[in-house]
Amino acid sequence: MPNYKGNDRLLFGMVLGVATYWLFAGSITAGVPAIHQSLGISSSVISTAVSITALICGVTIVTAGGIADKLGRIKINQVGFILSIIGSILCGISQGQSLLIIGRVIQGLSGAFIMPATLAIINAYYEGTARPRALSFWSLASWGGSGLSNFFGGAVVSALGWRWLFWITVPVAVVGMFLINGTPESKNTSGEKQNFDYFGIITIVISLLSLNLIVTRGLQWGWLSTKVLILLAVFVAAFVLFIIVERKNAAPLVDFSLFRSKGYNAAVISNFLLNMCAGCLFILMPYVQTTRGLTSFQSGLLTIGYLIAIVSTIRVGEKVMLKTGARYPMIIGTLLAAVGIFLMTLTFLTNILYFACIFVGLAIMGVGFGFYATPSTNTAVGNVPKEKAGSASGIYKMASSLGGSFGVAISGAVSTAILMSSKTASNLAAGLGLGVSVIAGTISLIAVLALVPKIKRSEGNERKVA
Repeated sequence: MPNYKGNDRLLFGMVLGVATYWLFAGSITAGVPAIHQSLGISSSVISTAVSITALICGVTIVTAGGIADKLGRIKINQVGFILSIIGSILCGISQGQSLLIIGRVIQGLSGAFIMPATLAIINAYYEGTARPRALSFWSLASWGGSGLSNFFGGAVVSALGWRWLFWITVPVAVVGMFLINGTPESKNTSGEKQNFDYFGIITIVISLLSLNLIVTRGLQWGWLSTKVLILLAVFVAAFVLFIIVERKNAAPLVDFSLFRSKGYNAAVISNFLLNMCAGCLFILMPYVQTTRGLTSFQSGLLTIGYLIAIVSTIRVGEKVMLKTGARYPMIIGTLLAAVGIFLMTLTFLTNILYFACIFVGLAIMGVGFGFYATPSTNTAVGNVPKEKAGSASGIYKMASSLGGSFGVAISGAVSTAILMSSKTASNLAAGLGLGVSVIAGTISLIAVLALVPKIKRSEGNERKVA
């Protein structure tokens, strides 16, 4: 229905869909100690349960975006809600590692179906100033949900128990389905017959899974062990095959023509790197509980500043973008994120001073993410052809999920390596693990400076800034 205009009911339904992934699925980090004690499973299995959702989402999200373009974005979004419900129920009833892992995998698939579909719906049904507004609320659910997840998770675990992290997702998903139900379908209507790129799907999944195993298990197996070297060879071979074949494919999984835009490149690269900063929370929350003596609820309270900051500045980032273009709020955002995380690396400080640094640092990081979120999302999906919106948003959100997954994996690997050499070096291990996120934020800033053009937007027109 080309004349259909998106409304607040549809927008709120999509926001709930995004929240089922970034808020509810992400809140498991706060419940790690409780899950470990309740199920009696090893820390490595729990680490896998934390990171596998983002990994599965990342390796399938581009495919899901393409499917949404072809079969219908509303339909695929509803499938994502159903998967979220199934995955949450499996996690909620789990009595061991099997159902927990399977449920987390399904939660990852639900995120892959929901996120590119909702972004493409916004691109199709919201125009003019309504689009940046819709993207701001979408970003609020995404970035804000990730910020709220630790406080929310700590509160739920303390008051109700860890299983309620998953049970609460079910009614939220049902309400989201109801709000989106009845919306006219949105799909690629170009009339061109397109086949699914099965070879692309297989090679990208193999390559990324191999790389993730190298990062997460390399220290345990030995960096020069036969397993790691074989996985490295598999990663390189699969990735090279993927690039070669995709460039010749008439209907590729990844449309490389999207990367002709420097702005799109900047959005994807910086988005990947800033989501790597999620690794800081994976290190920080267990550290302040096990080493600094806080409860799960108290550790969640430290993130209040981040939550307030990101909620209050996302619309500010949108307004700045409308006046100056995307470059300046993205620069401010990446710079503040790196500065905020740096404050959290000061693990040599006493408890009171360090907790103050965490609170302030998370608040600064939240302001940075708030400024960055909408301009980055708009740069990635706001200017692509509508028939490619699902693929473009799928690649962009693949960067989000993979960044989060590899951020957790790399930060955890660095921290674990220090602890293996000295069990008493917990402060140093946490500081260096957090330092990974500082480096990621700094490189993200460099990418924005190098690639985002100096453009000023004013009432839909563009002109260069001197």
